[in-house]
Amino acid sequence: MTITKTENGKEITLALEGRLDTNSAPELEKVLAEFGVYPQSLVFDFESLSYISSAGLRVLLSTQKRANAAQGTLVIRNANELIREVFEVTGFDNILTIED
Repeated sequence: MTITKTENGKEITLALEGRLDTNSAPELEKVLAEFGVYPQSLVFDFESLSYISSAGLRVLLSTQKRANAAQGTLVIRNANELIREVFEVTGFDNILTIED
């Protein structure tokens, strides 16, 4: 998986490319840990993400909890049909903010 970080004012965007699974989830956790304090606004751009596993969902859930505790925002953008279906089946569509 490739992670590209872009900062625009108080918004940080992480564009993920490839698969977010057991092998790559620790890499994403490492990038998120480097923030220290949770950013005011964090966007995950999933336009080039082809797959997400339960390990990836766990990272998203823990990140959403951090966002809530810091009164920040977390937004998922550009998720493909397969990933949206995973969110719906798992109920994550009720937990996360998902935009087109």
